[in-house]
Amino acid sequence: MELVLDTLLSGFPYFISHFGLTLLMLGAGIYIYEKITPYHELELVRSGNTAASISLAAAILGLAIPLAACLEGSVSLWDIFIWGWVILIIQILAFFFANLVIDDLNGRIERDEVGPAILLFAGKISIALLNAAAISDKI
Repeated sequence: MELVLDTLLSGFPYFISHFGLTLLMLGAGIYIYEKITPYHELELVRSGNTAASISLAAAILGLAIPLAACLEGSVSLWDIFIWGWVILIIQILAFFFANLVIDDLNGRIERDEVGPAILLFAGKISIALLNAAAISDKI
């Protein structure tokens, strides 16, 4: 039992600092994503827009998946901080690429068209999974 408590006491600060920074990076990523997208998904979600809910859920998962891979392989807070920004940039670029591929994506999300939102979801999550694999290989 003493060994378990020693492990907890020595590992807990590491856990809290790494997990806390990852949560901050996730929160910052969601905030930045919400601010730079042409429509405000959270407002649309609050008004009952299903397509915006799908898109925002994909953005959150799209950031969380590679951040989780980054957290798993990190050896320092700098790993999480630096690679967290790389993750954010890649996921935002994925959104803007989807905007080029799906005609009138912004308007279609605002009009609550679920089909394009599901395609956007698949694109964001696919990029997130590839992003996670690439990040975990670097750390």
